[in-house]
Amino acid sequence: MYGNITIVEGPTEEHHDDPEKLAAFEAKIDRGEKIEPHDWMPREYRRQLIRMIEQHAHSEIIGALPEGTWITRAPGFKRKMALMAKVQDEVGHAQLLYSAAETLGKPREKMIEDLISGKSKYSNVFNYPAETWADTAVIAWLIDAAAIINQVTNSKGSYAPYCRALERICQEESFHLKYGYDNVVTLATGTPAQRESLQAALNRWWKPIMHFFGPPDKESVHTEKLVRWKVKMATNDDMRQQFFNQYVPKIWELGLTVPDPELRKDPVTGKWSYGDPDWDEFKRVINGDGPCNAERLAVRRTAEEMGRWVRQALARPQVEHYVAPLV
Repeated sequence: MYGNITIVEGPTEEHHDDPEKLAAFEAKIDRGEKIEPHDWMPREYRRQLIRMIEQHAHSEIIGALPEGTWITRAPGFKRKMALMAKVQDEVGHAQLLYSAAETLGKPREKMIEDLISGKSKYSNVFNYPAETWADTAVIAWLIDAAAIINQVTNSKGSYAPYCRALERICQEESFHLKYGYDNVVTLATGTPAQRESLQAALNRWWKPIMHFFGPPDKESVHTEKLVRWKVKMATNDDMRQQFFNQYVPKIWELGLTVPDPELRKDPVTGKWSYGDPDWDEFKRVINGDGPCNAERLAVRRTAEEMGRWVRQALARPQVEHYVAPLV
C-alpha cells in the first residue's frame, strides 16, 4: 500500500508493455523526471527494481551481523557505543529499503521469507567472518566506502522512493565512513602488532571488496537495461574504477599494501588494471556456498521465529474496554 494506491504483483492491463506507454515512460526518464509508484512502468522495470532494492535491504540487515559480533568485544566504551550506533543504523537502512520495495507490490513478509529460505540474494561480502577488531575497521571504512559510491550514484536514478531512501542512507553512511577511517588510522599508527593485524584484515577483505561491485560489465546480464532506465546510474566496472581512484591512494598513504601485485593505474588512460579476483568464488558465495552463508541465514531465521509472537500480537485487532462512568 502506498498512500491510497495498492500495487499488485502479477500481470494486469496497465503493466503490459504497450509501445506507446513504454515510449512515454522512457521519454519521462530521458527528461530526468522521477517515476512514482502510481505511474505506469514496464513489468521488467518493476521486476528489476524489486530484485535490486530487496537485495539491498537484505544486504543492510545481514551486513549488521559481522560487525555486531564485536559489540561485546570492542576496545573501550567509546568504540562500543559507536559500533552499536552503526549496527543500529544498518538495520534502520534495511527498514527504509523494505518500505521502498513494498511500493512496488511485494510485501515485506514475502521478502523476509525469500531471504531466510535462500531464494533471495544479498551482497556476497557479508558472507565472510570478521576475525579480529581490525576486520571491523576495514569493513566500516572500505566496504562502506564501496557502498557509498554505489548508493550516491544510484540516488540520482529514476525511481523516486528508492532515491529518497538512498539520500537518507548516504547521509548516515558518511558518518560510518568517518568512524571506520578513524579506526583504521588508529591501528595504522599504533603498535607493530596493530599494524600487522590491520594489514592482515586488508588482505582478507580485498577480494570480497572487489566482488562487492559485481562481475565485470561483459558478464553482467542486467547492466545494459538497468542503465538505460536509470535504475543503475553507472556500470559495475565504472564504480570499481571510482573506488580505486578514491581509496587506493589513501591506503598507500597509510603505509599499507594492497594485496594485488597487478594493481596499477595506466598514466595515459587513467584506468586501473587489477588481478582476477576469482569470479568463480563470487558465484559460489552469492549462490550460498560461502564461509558464513549458513550462519548468516540461521541468525535471521532464529530472529524471525523469536519475533513472530510480537508481530502476531501487533496484528490483532485492538479490543476496546468499556469503563463504567463514575456516579
